[in-house]
Amino acid sequence: MLMNATTTLYHDEIQEALAFCLDQTNLPAGEKYQGKVRDAYDLGDAIMLVTTDRLSAFDRHLALIPYKGAVLNLTSAWWFEQTKNLVPNHIIAVPDPNVVIAKKCTVFPIEFVVRGYISGTTSTSLWTQYQNGTRDYCGITFPEGLRKNQKLEQAVLTPTTKEKIHDRPISPDEIISEGWMSEEDWLEVSALALKLYQRGAEIARDHGLILVDTKYEFGRDAEGTIRVVDEIHTPDSSRYWLADSYQSRIAAGLEPENIDKEFLRLWFAKNSDPYHDEKLPEAPQELVVELSARYIQLYERITGKDFNFNAHKEPAEQRILRHIANYLR
Repeated sequence: MLMNATTTLYHDEIQEALAFCLDQTNLPAGEKYQGKVRDAYDLGDAIMLVTTDRLSAFDRHLALIPYKGAVLNLTSAWWFEQTKNLVPNHIIAVPDPNVVIAKKCTVFPIEFVVRGYISGTTSTSLWTQYQNGTRDYCGITFPEGLRKNQKLEQAVLTPTTKEKIHDRPISPDEIISEGWMSEEDWLEVSALALKLYQRGAEIARDHGLILVDTKYEFGRDAEGTIRVVDEIHTPDSSRYWLADSYQSRIAAGLEPENIDKEFLRLWFAKNSDPYHDEKLPEAPQELVVELSARYIQLYERITGKDFNFNAHKEPAEQRILRHIANYLR
């Protein structure tokens, strides 16, 4: 299915939902912590994660995207199901399109970024660093002569710290010497991250997609098991390209066709300085609609399921409350 066809197909549903995006929640469900995209509630023996329609990039909020929260949550839940025999995850239940009930885990303060291609536009992206002359990055030495968007000989892990203001790239040696993780934990988790990426890339390829790069978070549960948490292989945490046109577009000197939020990131990078401007311009409505359609397309393409617009006919918070009632008793 072409992206333009998808946009046209879902144009009416997305337009109708523009005024009803899920910005934030205030549920009677214990202590709340608001992250960039998710609202987390402490349920005592578990945690409830509500994925909103907030779009975040450049370490800040950019826009609200209709249906984005549901697409992220359902896409991630599908991937967790596909990979649960490979790597343990935090999922207990998915009672609502926007909600996950998850095991409580102590999350490692490192984001595990795995890259199969040299690409990107952000300050920490591999291509930006390489273009600026950096050849040693996150403990890896990259050869001369790499071209933007080309496939790397093998997938690489370029971790970043999880800090309040800006995440920073960090090498495995620094992770251990600075006390972010023990060597034993680092070796175990880095192997799990590369294993997850390999499986994700294989499944994506079977669906006509290239999983360009992605990021994972891991934590340890009360029993000591290390689990992948948060989300995996969503269009928020990952970059996807269409496989069919990749070679021809690279040969023609064109950017690959992407099916994630990269094009909206590019718009903000072109029309503002997202890292320094106090106020950002409002994202054009046509780009918001396009991004929503791409997220829905990706969900359908990967899972083979139709997105259920009928599940979103009532106000999101009202629907969520109904679906989580059993977990609030």
